[in-house]
Amino acid sequence: MPSSAGPSIGTITEGGRVTQVGEGQDADETTPPVMTFGAPTAGEILAERYELVEHINNDSAGRLVWRGVDVVLRRPVAVVMRYPGGTSATEMLQAAVAASRVIHPNLTGVYDAIDEADRAYVVREWVDGRSLRELVADGPLDGARATAVGSAVASALAAVHATGMVHGNVHPGTVMISDDGRVVLADARTDGDDSQESDVRAVGGLLYYALTGYWPHTEAPLRGATAGHGRAAIPDAVRDANGVVAAPRQVRAGVPAYLDDLTTDLLDGGIAPPSSDVLAAELARLDVPAEDDYLDNSGPLRFAAESGDEPSPLAAAGGRKVALGIAGVLVVALVGLLVGISALGGDDESPRTDPVAAPTSSAPVSEEPPPPARDLQISAARIIDPDSGNRSEVRDAEKVFDGDRDEGWSTETYNRSNFGNLKEGMGVWIDLGTERTVKSVQVHLSSTGASAQLLTGTIDAPSSSAGDRQVVDAYKPGVIGQPFEEHDGTTMTFNGFDADQKYRYLMFWITELPSNNGGFKLGVQEITVQGS
Repeated sequence: MPSSAGPSIGTITEGGRVTQVGEGQDADETTPPVMTFGAPTAGEILAERYELVEHINNDSAGRLVWRGVDVVLRRPVAVVMRYPGGTSATEMLQAAVAASRVIHPNLTGVYDAIDEADRAYVVREWVDGRSLRELVADGPLDGARATAVGSAVASALAAVHATGMVHGNVHPGTVMISDDGRVVLADARTDGDDSQESDVRAVGGLLYYALTGYWPHTEAPLRGATAGHGRAAIPDAVRDANGVVAAPRQVRAGVPAYLDDLTTDLLDGGIAPPSSDVLAAELARLDVPAEDDYLDNSGPLRFAAESGDEPSPLAAAGGRKVALGIAGVLVVALVGLLVGISALGGDDESPRTDPVAAPTSSAPVSEEPPPPARDLQISAARIIDPDSGNRSEVRDAEKVFDGDRDEGWSTETYNRSNFGNLKEGMGVWIDLGTERTVKSVQVHLSSTGASAQLLTGTIDAPSSSAGDRQVVDAYKPGVIGQPFEEHDGTTMTFNGFDADQKYRYLMFWITELPSNNGGFKLGVQEITVQGS
């Protein structure tokens, strides 16, 4: 393929199918020159492991994007290369290292980050599919699909934010939709100007773009998508004479009211946005199959300004804040109608009840937003080992929640990753002391390469082989989120919790051990639980 600067979403055709990798913005007239001296060639193997297959494109930062193959694990990879390495590649490498610590099904996996002085490169997951930018170029998405995309991105951000980090590069070019429907967020490039709040507001921008095909540039523009950035910039949103962005329903018919409200609330600088985990929980609740009813009795989450604040310009323009007030007026009218009907029926000999006085105010009562997530206290932990008569590995469970990641619990060394066929797995069971609303669980491990999942149940059996077997059998149906298979980081984040369910007992269940000094062994350094 040509190596000249072009769209940052590279495409190649394989058997009639388009293969792509998302790298953010389009290149423009200010694109840094790409160093071609000593540039790699197809067939070259980097770090004695990553074979370069085909040059895809150069992104807006002048980085070369290649499709490659990990010759050890025989899996496709994306290789993002920068000339030179050293200090000029520090930000790219640091962002990659930080991203590698967060493992989540809606984040692209980062496999390696290497600095060779004259060049530096990051090796990450290859995604077969299309970017959100390309997908919407064919036409805006319906409410169900837009909600699904927003839900996946918010879930990914919640995992990133739970570590204290910021993504800083959320826009239609970094959101990929794979051929199997998986939504993944790529290419974190945080700097000092980024914040978790800007990440959350960017989800509002994604929803707006998905629903309308326009990008709602805010007073604090989202990186990589501002007006004039690139010759093929995303069209700017429709605005009124005061520069206020039109609500999605004003741009396009058929946008669900709840999604219109949520999107415009997220973009309104006068309304404090929710945390990413609260937003993820709300979008997950709204992300239901198309044949189901989107609006249940609890209604969508709304984010209201503090009392006494000036009304938001978006609220004044769209009229979305008066909906509940109108509902209150209708309630008053209905009560008055019932009173009138009762008075007209005065000759009826049937017993009558005294009319109820109508409320004097139609102002809606603001619902308190859900409390922010915080670290929950673990009251107890123990090791679950149902297939071993030797209980030597069940000690030191208390070290997984003592706040010290340098010291934890560890398995013994086995001769195979699957515990040498001696057992189906081992687990770390934790007790929160009482039933709690759980947002996420992070498990910090001693090394990469393990496979595990998070389970939940309701029983607390005795600590014995028989009791452990009872726990495993009872907890297996209660899987939280997706399992991690041979993951490439040392932190696993599980956030597939039901917002309407309470949890007390959880179990981190290990099925595959990573390689360790000629054997196979894994340490669980710390488990942290967030919720309310």
